[in-house]
Amino acid sequence: MKYAYLRMGIAALLLTVAAGCGMVKSLGKNPEGGELARLEVLPNYKNGSFENLAERADSTIKRSWLQFMLQSRPESIKPSHSLPWVKTDLKTLPATAPTIVWFGHSSLLIKTGQGNILIDPIFSNHAGPVPGLITAFKGTKHYHAKDMPTIDVLIISHDHYDHLDYRTLKKLKDQIKIAVVPMGVGSDLVYWGFDPKKIIELNWNQSATLPGGLRITATPAQHRSNRTYAKENKTLWASYVIQTGHYRLFYGGDSGYGPLFKQIGQQYGPFDLALLECGQYSPNWPWTHLWLGQTAQAAVDLQARLLQPIHWAKFEEADQPWNEPIEKLLPAAEKLGIQLNVPRIGEPYTLGNPPKKAVWWNF
Repeated sequence: MKYAYLRMGIAALLLTVAAGCGMVKSLGKNPEGGELARLEVLPNYKNGSFENLAERADSTIKRSWLQFMLQSRPESIKPSHSLPWVKTDLKTLPATAPTIVWFGHSSLLIKTGQGNILIDPIFSNHAGPVPGLITAFKGTKHYHAKDMPTIDVLIISHDHYDHLDYRTLKKLKDQIKIAVVPMGVGSDLVYWGFDPKKIIELNWNQSATLPGGLRITATPAQHRSNRTYAKENKTLWASYVIQTGHYRLFYGGDSGYGPLFKQIGQQYGPFDLALLECGQYSPNWPWTHLWLGQTAQAAVDLQARLLQPIHWAKFEEADQPWNEPIEKLLPAAEKLGIQLNVPRIGEPYTLGNPPKKAVWWNF
């Protein structure tokens, strides 16, 4: 435990110094000047920051961030050995129907007949500006930026380090044709060398139709944004509706449960597949992530025919056993009649095929 304290202390010191001196590129850059002026007139940007549709339930927060980080955490927070994975040639995937490859946490590649979609990629094997603080589980480190095909569209859900990874995007920048991001997140990409002409920023319920025919719509999520603790909610967070041919997919990003899922289902559904978070929930952030059975209920609300859980099996960001999210989701989904697809890391799944149901997480 004393080594954990030492690591956290060193990391906090490095972050403080780096933030003060502006030396860490990965901290990104919030909108300024004309970019900020564009945000200030938006209906969901009030009093200097973006707001959720629902009120923040602050009264339910039980512990401070420092208490959370210093508490005793169970050994089961990490898997006892390497996670099983499948090596797939991502550049030769079939495209007869959307084919999804999950890399752990929320990183996904979706191959469609209208182009390759890469979502929230993080291949640097740690989540955060300081390497070694939150590291990836064994078995989740086998895919890299060099393995990716040409990316027709990069989709980013929000600016947190486990979804917007500077080191990964720096390596992928030249093979990304277009980036679709929530309002304000484009400032980070431009700061990191992306061509502003290749960035599309969307507010909730705005859409972009790309040259290949893919239609991407940003939809509401209940979350927050920040890359330092000094400034919060200066950029937007979003979920996404992805329309490719006659298929409709939903990517939830990070979001707490609320009426928004039913509203999205009514407006944009039904969906052939919903990719929804199921892990990293905590009493310390009760309103920003789905809890246990809420993932299955959100899939029902969305009118999803198939649910694939994401946001688990790569990083220790909360204090639940690493496989608790899927163990708790299985009975909740069965009770609500929701079909689950739970592939191994790197294992491709093509819509229309039988869901992946082999139990690979029971250790």
